[in-house]
Amino acid sequence: MRIIPTKIHGILDYVMGLLLIAAPWIFGFAGDGTETLIPVILGASTILYSLFTNYELGISGKISMKTHLAIDLVSGVLLAVSPWLFGFSEYVYLPHVILGLTEVAAVLLSKTQPEHFPGKSDYNRRNTSHAV
Repeated sequence: MRIIPTKIHGILDYVMGLLLIAAPWIFGFAGDGTETLIPVILGASTILYSLFTNYELGISGKISMKTHLAIDLVSGVLLAVSPWLFGFSEYVYLPHVILGLTEVAAVLLSKTQPEHFPGKSDYNRRNTSHAV
């Protein structure tokens, strides 16, 4: 059941991106290792690809919502398994697992099409088809 509108998902994207970037300092595991780099890189990339998503809070519409959700899913799973995949589970794992599974849940609950929002690519296609 997909109950999260794309506009709300967009807000969650930017909040999650910022939270992931700040997580190592908020939760006290900041260092020079992959335990810090993984959430920071995933957070920054979340913000970046959200800017290019075809939804209410994107600026270019180059990435479809379905593709965006697929990237979110991969990102969430990677984040959740990263403590064991990269060998830092003895040091920290709970923030990575909780935030990763939260991202997966958001994917499973989010709508795949914006409501009442003409996609930028649809808008461009409609307006350029009338050119002489």
